[in-house]
Amino acid sequence: MMLWFHKGVWISKRGKATAEELDPPEVKRVAVIRHAALGDMILTRNFLIELRKAFPNAFVTFSVASNYMAGIPVDLVDRVHLLDTANRWLPYFRNMRDLQTQDIIFDLAATTRSMWMCKVNKAKLKIGFPYHIAQRFFYDIVVPRSDMYFEVDGMLNALKIFGFVPQMPHVYNLPGIPLKRDKPYILYFTTASTQRKCWPIDRFVGLITKMSETMPKFEHLIQEGTGVWESIRGTMEDLRNKRNVCIIGPGTVENLIAVVKGATMVISNDTSVRNIAVAATVPSVGVFISPPVFRYLPTIGNHHIVFNRDGSAPDVEKVFESSLALLQKIEHVNP
Repeated sequence: MMLWFHKGVWISKRGKATAEELDPPEVKRVAVIRHAALGDMILTRNFLIELRKAFPNAFVTFSVASNYMAGIPVDLVDRVHLLDTANRWLPYFRNMRDLQTQDIIFDLAATTRSMWMCKVNKAKLKIGFPYHIAQRFFYDIVVPRSDMYFEVDGMLNALKIFGFVPQMPHVYNLPGIPLKRDKPYILYFTTASTQRKCWPIDRFVGLITKMSETMPKFEHLIQEGTGVWESIRGTMEDLRNKRNVCIIGPGTVENLIAVVKGATMVISNDTSVRNIAVAATVPSVGVFISPPVFRYLPTIGNHHIVFNRDGSAPDVEKVFESSLALLQKIEHVNP
């Protein structure tokens, strides 16, 4: 394979020689390491779809960690390798080596754990996208990642170096049937994986109050998270008299995907629900309190982000205006 870059990618002499000898149809075994939570796992679907096109005859092994099991794209891979993070010492390294010999390993985790998995397993070519070029010790090819562009594009760079052109807009083929309700609905998700990512709940209440009054033709659904601290029923008392506002209790990942797929628009914090909306091509407004903002901003699609440059929490009016502008755009395109 010819390597299609001049600068911005590091490659060892061995890696260059090996890559140039590889022929895409002859690549038989490929492993993808992705130890990530639900939202990032969902976005990885696009890489796996494009990987199949780039290496059409490869048996694909997908490595996941036992502490991140939600949303594994089993429909897109041939084998799932499970790294049990509860293991220690020798059993842990033996478990790492279960990845088996590969033609190519793509490390899309870029963690200490995933780097050592690359080190202890044999492969003709090991490709990573760490933040620091100093971490090249673990790989043959390094395509540095950055928080300044969409995460999916960063992963796809590992295929572009071989001259492969991914499809645009991105395709995720996210399984699941959209939820159907009597009225069209806007979905809100008020929590996140950590509290530091959460827009203040009183501002979410203010936003939903204003949205429900301004847009009565929509039902306004609030999805609860699975954590005990994510229960919002006690903080939503001001909305109980709103006939077009409804709280949905936590459910399975499949249920969550169905709810997101059926929505006209999703408004949420920086969390997996918004990533699901991106993969399902459902318009979204993401409220960000902390970086990285641009890592989760697709370059194509109806997705807005709202944040203050000083890191403070945006006010209700700012999020409302963004939501209204996006809704007007959607309705103009699909009256």
